[in-house]
Amino acid sequence: MNPETDPARQTQLPSRRGVLAGAAGAGVAVGVGVGVGATAARAATPPLLGTYDVVVIGSGAAGMTAALTAAKQGLTCVVVEKAPTFGGSAARSGAGIWIPNNSVILAAGVPDTPAKAAAYLAAVVGPDIPAARRQAFLAHGPAMISFVMANSPLRFRWMEGYSDYYPELPGGLPNGRSIEPDQLDGNVLGAELANLNPPYLAVPSGMVVFSADYKWLALSAVNAKGTAVAVECLARGTKAALLGQKPLTMGQALAGGLRAGLASAGVPVWLNTPLTDLYLESGTVTGAVVTRNGTPGLLRARRGVIVGSGGFEHNAAMRNQYQQQPIGTEWTVGAKENTGDGIRAGERAGGSLALMDDAWWGPAIPLPGEPYFCLAERTLPGGLLVNAAGSRFVNEAGPYSDVVHTMYERNPTDPDIPAWLIVDQNYRNRYLFKDVAPTFVLPADWYNSGAAYKAWNLDALATSIGVPPAALRTTVSRFNSLALNGDDTDFGRGDSAYDHYYTDPAVLPNSCLAPLWLPPYYAFRIVPGDLGTKGGLRTDARARVLRADGTAIPGLYAAGNASAAVMGHSYAGAGSTIGPAMTFGYVAALAAAGVL
Repeated sequence: MNPETDPARQTQLPSRRGVLAGAAGAGVAVGVGVGVGATAARAATPPLLGTYDVVVIGSGAAGMTAALTAAKQGLTCVVVEKAPTFGGSAARSGAGIWIPNNSVILAAGVPDTPAKAAAYLAAVVGPDIPAARRQAFLAHGPAMISFVMANSPLRFRWMEGYSDYYPELPGGLPNGRSIEPDQLDGNVLGAELANLNPPYLAVPSGMVVFSADYKWLALSAVNAKGTAVAVECLARGTKAALLGQKPLTMGQALAGGLRAGLASAGVPVWLNTPLTDLYLESGTVTGAVVTRNGTPGLLRARRGVIVGSGGFEHNAAMRNQYQQQPIGTEWTVGAKENTGDGIRAGERAGGSLALMDDAWWGPAIPLPGEPYFCLAERTLPGGLLVNAAGSRFVNEAGPYSDVVHTMYERNPTDPDIPAWLIVDQNYRNRYLFKDVAPTFVLPADWYNSGAAYKAWNLDALATSIGVPPAALRTTVSRFNSLALNGDDTDFGRGDSAYDHYYTDPAVLPNSCLAPLWLPPYYAFRIVPGDLGTKGGLRTDARARVLRADGTAIPGLYAAGNASAAVMGHSYAGAGSTIGPAMTFGYVAALAAAGVL
């Protein structure tokens, strides 16, 4: 049986992707509102706030793409947003976008083809997702990118060299398919710029930085290209300042560009307007009940409601209900307003759920104030991950979702949560760590909070983090011998082209591997972080929300993290969250318009 129709089934993944143990909860409609949700009776209708062809819930990448598409199909549309800002998690992100065969990568000479993309996605996702949904993503994604460029100020650039996450699989591309937004002048937003959700990590002052630059900025102290990229980032910032621009990149550019497109199309975006419930008449979703200015009201939708309200990463009860322990809301970097409102409303309307056990995982360091999603730091040579026994347990440079899948798979019998990233002073002398420059002292609150430890020998470090000193010494000694030979025969670090993206090309014979030898030594606490949850309302190839029996709920669509991900339990490449979110937002609007 397909996991999308049986979300309680445990799914075994190929070994390179790990095995995610546990079961997703099968969605059961709960709560019966009167005139709202899964209704059994009628009662007073909330005051009417307006009537539109399409009502969109959420102003992230999925919602704004859907609204822009609906408007350009000649439909009237409104976007309602729970937060006081627009952009959601997309605005906070690096805004990589994974869309095979789009015009940007083809113009750059990327050797992609529909056949390659289909073979690769099938190999990555496996049987978790129906072929029709995978095909819909591949077929409509390129058209969506072209549409967005034609109807907004957004332009995109290829993230050259950012490999697909499993490039050795059929159709995989070692040089990558991912794109990201080009620089955008925030002045195009006028006063709305003040309402843009801030980024997860601020760009250094005076610089204009793209996602693809961070690979090199981490190496700027030891690599000539890294230094050149840092200079280029500063030059871009200087040029923008001289021109009076307000430069935006990454998620800020993506959300800003989509919002500018909506403004030009005359689509209103209502901030501070949370969804209360969906409104049904005779089994059809015909509107949404929202709270505006503190008062509930009804927005009628002639053609449908598109739910793009994000996941449930900040809903502790839902995470405890559906996901493995230990779990919580403090390790995610998703927008804080993502509490599953749209998912629950769709469930009450009769929608079924899938993939609720999963998330867009990645190792994170629980720093004071906010977790840090760890990309380059666990991959650069001179570091390794160990568990509570002081042993390595995973390829540290593998795809970040795989690392956490492995942590959860092993934790019940061989505790890996928390794990520890161990590095030495040589590593700290060479590489940027988060936003701390090489050789610079780490913030005191990292140590005070227990997120970081430092000691002048491995035994003392092991004692401070509660792992057996002899085991840690043995593990580091074994790791050092593998690093000197350039061949990780234990976990295959460096066997995939992907493993070499966030690494140091000056380190030979394997850019992923270097021994630890220079005290003091450091340990960083590693927990299962995420970019957001990936389970939600089950949808079909037209983004229509499905009941448990596979029939579509008339008038209800979902996209982004409010829907069960087309990537299933895997992750094809950088931007596998935002690429499908935008694509199925586009698809939902076309379906609501009756042209798909």
